[in-house]
Amino acid sequence: MKKLLFLGFLFSGYLLSAQAYPTFYNSNEIKFNIGLFLATSTVEGSYEYYFSENASIGATVYFDNDATDYNGNFGIGPNFRAYFGYQPRSGFFAEAFGLYYTGEDEIEDDLQRNRDYSTTALGLGLGNKWSTRDQRFTVEIFGGLGRNINPEDFQDDFMYRGGLSVGFRF
Repeated sequence: MKKLLFLGFLFSGYLLSAQAYPTFYNSNEIKFNIGLFLATSTVEGSYEYYFSENASIGATVYFDNDATDYNGNFGIGPNFRAYFGYQPRSGFFAEAFGLYYTGEDEIEDDLQRNRDYSTTALGLGLGNKWSTRDQRFTVEIFGGLGRNINPEDFQDDFMYRGGLSVGFRF
């Protein structure tokens, strides 16, 4: 009887476990930047993968009909985020990002034609993310500033990004 009782206590440890936070299965998130769309009609979507409770990697892609806009008509780039909130995968965050984007410069001369360009930028950003209790839906507000690194004509130029995004985790 003592051996059965001992075995019962030994295997009961596998059934009982305590964690500060529940185990998260939805480590993927897709987002739409609704703030940028309403302000400039630019369509921007993002993907974020959480590889821990306080860090993620992601990618952003955007399209704009106006090639002479502040960040061109197409852009794509990666980012890395670190979260500093009390809840996992939400709260205040800092990010490092890269962005490759293309567009047109308006040149005012006798011919009145535009010059196509493509450039790469690196930057830093800050923001805050809120999520529902079940960690399915998110809202975030963010902003960042980057500097172009090539070509030489654009190295003195800065770019910015920001917005208000809504997301879904799966």
